[in-house]
Amino acid sequence: MKTSRFSGRYWFNLIRMALIFILIIVLVPVLWVSDRQAQAYLHPFRSLASSDLLRAQDIQYRDIELHTRDGLTLSAWYVPPKNGAVILVAHGYGSARPADMTALFADHGFGVLAWDFRAHGRSGGDFSTLGYYEQFDVEAALDYARAQPDVKHVGAWGGSMGAATVILTAAHRPEIEALVSDSAFPTLVDVFKYNSPVPVFQPLIRFFAELQTGISMNKVRPVDEIGKISPRPVFIIDGWDGSAIAMNAPYRLYAAAHEPKQLWVEDGVPHLNMYPMYKEQYTQKVIGFFEKYLLGK
Repeated sequence: MKTSRFSGRYWFNLIRMALIFILIIVLVPVLWVSDRQAQAYLHPFRSLASSDLLRAQDIQYRDIELHTRDGLTLSAWYVPPKNGAVILVAHGYGSARPADMTALFADHGFGVLAWDFRAHGRSGGDFSTLGYYEQFDVEAALDYARAQPDVKHVGAWGGSMGAATVILTAAHRPEIEALVSDSAFPTLVDVFKYNSPVPVFQPLIRFFAELQTGISMNKVRPVDEIGKISPRPVFIIDGWDGSAIAMNAPYRLYAAAHEPKQLWVEDGVPHLNMYPMYKEQYTQKVIGFFEKYLLGK
């Protein structure tokens, strides 16, 4: 009887090799894209702050350096206070120290310490953790401010990543006496999922990001920490649009905070646009908050 020249084992091996080849063809690009996406998150574009507005408004600031406890040097502005209170100004991801917020507080007599977070602007640092190691940056700013003459009180304003970071820091640093959180995220995982909408990539992107930083995203959860700030006051601000809705951000943070707390939300306001769109109201509310809780007015 004549047998086939190709045995069952031959076909099995052929199919197995074909599947391995297909897997490699598919897996390698997925791994490469996931790693590139992780690197993009960890290494934001370095925007550079301009002091033109401060000079135009004759705000007497000086360029300083902050030194973090893990050995980084941060670039910053410092405006001495006229009323004994300094506001720490913490910018958002991919941005730099904001001249408009610096001018807002300085124009009302507050001192200001605004800096570029690690891996942002002109500061040192190889990568951003979007809130974990950035707490060291806030602490460096806080310690610098408290060491300056004529500083009796310190408050903090943060935007987006900066807001999330000052929440985390204020939870264990009671020297931050009052906090304004503008557009903070509840958890870093929420932000990650919102900005990585393709589920197949999410586990790999997260794996590569956590591998490089050595930090789990689960350690950046402002919603779990904001309640620890009480009895110090928290003012939560957000524009009800886009990511704020997707994460239910302001309402989750407000529900988790304890008194004294305030909430201001407006419909249809893009991320971090409450001040540009409601400048007069924003000024009145935020300055009034700090004057009440830092100055006792």
